[in-house]
Amino acid sequence: MGINPTIVWQVATPRLISCVLALATLSALGACSTGGLSPSGGEPRISGVAGGDGAAPTGGGTPGGGQGPAALTPEAYKSELETRRKPMTDAISSLAGARGVKALDQRVGKAEDTLNGAADALAALTPPDAVRTQHEAYVSSLRDFTTELGTTAGKVGARDLCTSSAVLTDLDDSLAALDEAGQALESAGDYPADVVEVKAGDRKNRRLGNGTFVRKGGSFNGRSSLEIDNGGSLDAVVTVMRGGSKVLSVYVRKKAKFKIRNVRDGNYKIYFTHGTDWDGKNRAFTRDCSFEKFEKTVKFKTTYTATQILWHDWRITLHAISGGNARTAPVDPDDFPG
Repeated sequence: MGINPTIVWQVATPRLISCVLALATLSALGACSTGGLSPSGGEPRISGVAGGDGAAPTGGGTPGGGQGPAALTPEAYKSELETRRKPMTDAISSLAGARGVKALDQRVGKAEDTLNGAADALAALTPPDAVRTQHEAYVSSLRDFTTELGTTAGKVGARDLCTSSAVLTDLDDSLAALDEAGQALESAGDYPADVVEVKAGDRKNRRLGNGTFVRKGGSFNGRSSLEIDNGGSLDAVVTVMRGGSKVLSVYVRKKAKFKIRNVRDGNYKIYFTHGTDWDGKNRAFTRDCSFEKFEKTVKFKTTYTATQILWHDWRITLHAISGGNARTAPVDPDDFPG
C-alpha cells in the first residue's frame, strides 16, 4: 500500500495389545506369550462371536423379539411437527435479515444448530404409515441442508460470502430441495412441514462506474486533491472520514484511478473495502470482501505567503507498491464506516 504527497514527506511409548483382544480377533495366531507361563496341557480355546456370521436376533426387529415403536397417530405427528416448525422457520428467515458480516456469521451458525437438532428429533419419530416415505425424504432434506449450512458458515468466516443475499444464493439448491420436501409432506396430510419462507436470488456481479460517489458530503471548497489508484484485482469503495464524520465514499474499479478535487484543509482518515458484486441497497460487496484502513492520517494544508499559495495533493494506492510509505490495518466489519 502507499501514500505519497507531491511535496516532501516520506516515512517509511510402545502400546501393549491385550492378549484377550488379540485372541478374540485372530484365533489363527494362537495363544499370546505370558513370559513362559502357560496352561499345562491342551490348546488355547476361544469362544464367543467377534463380528462373525452369527445369526441375527429375530422377532420384529427389536431385542427379545418385540415389535418396533407404534406409529404415531396423524394428530400426534402433526403436534410433533408443529413444535419444531416455528424455530426452523425463524432460523432460516433470520438469514435473510442479517445486517453485517458478524451478524450473518452468528445466524448461519444458529440456523445450523436449530435445524440439525430438529432433524435428529424428527428422525427418531415413527410417522403414520401413509406418510412414511415423505417423512424420510423430509428428514433427509433437513440433513442435507444443515450440511450445506456448515459449509456456508466456513465461507462467511473466510469472507467469501459477505451478505445475506449471497448466503441464500449459495444455499439455493439445498434450500429448494427442503422446500419441495416440506411441501410434499404438507400436501400428503396437511402436516406443518413447509419451513422455507425466503427466496434465493441469482448470483450477480453488479458494479458501479469508476468514480461514482456512493456518498458525498461537504469539504469540497479547498485547493487540494486526493488521487486513488486501485491496482488490485477487485473493485473498491474508499471512504474518507474527517473527525467522526464521513466526508465521502467513492467507487473505484480494479485497475483504475480516480482523483477527488477541491478537498478542504484538515486531517482525514481513509478506509477502504474491496470485494465483488456491489449491493447498492446495503452499500456492501456481497462476496470476497475485506475491510481496511490506512494507519497514517492524511493532512491537507494550504499555506499562504506574500508571493505563493502552497497546498498538499495526495496520492494513495490500494495495493502494495515498491517504496510505499503507509501501512494499512484490517478493520472489524462492525467498525467500518457504513
